[in-house]
Amino acid sequence: MATGNYTTMTVFIILGLTEDPTVCIILFVVFLGIYVVTVIGNISIIMLIRGSPQLHTPMYLFLCHLAFVDIGYSSSVTPVMLMGLLKEETSLPVAGCVVQLCSVVMFGTTESFLLASMAYDSYVAICSPLLYSTHMSPRICILLVGTSFLGGCVNGWIFTGCLLSLSFCGPNKVNHFFCDYSPLLKLSCSHDFTSNIIPAISSGSIIVVTVFIIAVSYVYILITILKMCSTKGRHQAFSTCTSHLTAVTLFFGTITFIYVVPQSSYSTEQNKVVSVFYTVVIPMLNPLIYSLRNKNVKEAMRKLMARTHWWS
Repeated sequence: MATGNYTTMTVFIILGLTEDPTVCIILFVVFLGIYVVTVIGNISIIMLIRGSPQLHTPMYLFLCHLAFVDIGYSSSVTPVMLMGLLKEETSLPVAGCVVQLCSVVMFGTTESFLLASMAYDSYVAICSPLLYSTHMSPRICILLVGTSFLGGCVNGWIFTGCLLSLSFCGPNKVNHFFCDYSPLLKLSCSHDFTSNIIPAISSGSIIVVTVFIIAVSYVYILITILKMCSTKGRHQAFSTCTSHLTAVTLFFGTITFIYVVPQSSYSTEQNKVVSVFYTVVIPMLNPLIYSLRNKNVKEAMRKLMARTHWWS
C-alpha cells in the first residue's frame, strides 16, 4: 500500500450540489430548516426520555442514543453543505476532510448497530416477554450501546486509515457536498486494490450482519404475532414495530444503494441525491417517526407539557 503524501495538496475544494445561484438559495433555506428541525427534534427526544420515568426502558435508551447519533450525523455534513450553497467553492483542509469522513462513517455505522439492537429488543419484548428483564438487563443494554459505538469507531478508523494511505497530487476538486470516500478515492494518484476493497468489505459486512439480525428478529416477531389469538394484542404488537421498521427501511435502503451497489450502476448526481437523504433528511425524520407513531412518547409528551404548564 502506498505511503500517504499530503505535501502537494493542503486543501480540498468541495463542489457542492449545484452551481445554479437560484437553486443554491432555495436549497440553503430548505436544508437550513431541515437542520434546525433535526437538532431541535432530536434534543427534544433526548430531554423527553431523560425527564419521563415511564420511558426509562431499554427501547427508549436505544432511541435516546439514536437521537444523539442523528445530531452528530447531520452536524458532520450539513454545516459544510450549507457553506457550499452560499459560496461558489468551499475549501476544507485535508485534516478537516479526514475528520469529516471519519465522523460520517462512525455515526452511520453506530446507527446501523443501534437499529439492530432495537430490533433485538422488540424481538425479546414480543417473543419472550417473561424473560425480558433478564435478556434486556441494564448490563446487556449498556453492552449493546457500547458495542454500537465501538463498531462505529472501528469502521470510522478503517475508512480513515485507508484515506490516509492515499497520495493526492492532482486535482483537488471533490464532486460531492461533503468528503465522502468514493469521490476522494477518484482524486487519489496512488490508490490500489486494497484501498478499494477494505472499506467495501467493512461496510458490506456491517450492513449484512445488522440487516440479518433485523430480518431474523422480525421473522420471529411476525410468527409470534400471527399466533396471537387477540386482535388487540396483534394490533399493539404491530404498532410497536411500525416506527422501527419505517426507520430501518429508510436508512438501510439508502446506505445499501451507496455502499453495496456497484458505483458504475449509478451517476454522481444520483449518489448526491441519495447521500442527502441518508445524511440530512433521515436524521430529521427519525424523531418525527418515533414521536408521531408512538403512544408512549405522545403520552409522556402530554404529561411533561401538563407538568410544565402546572408549574408555570
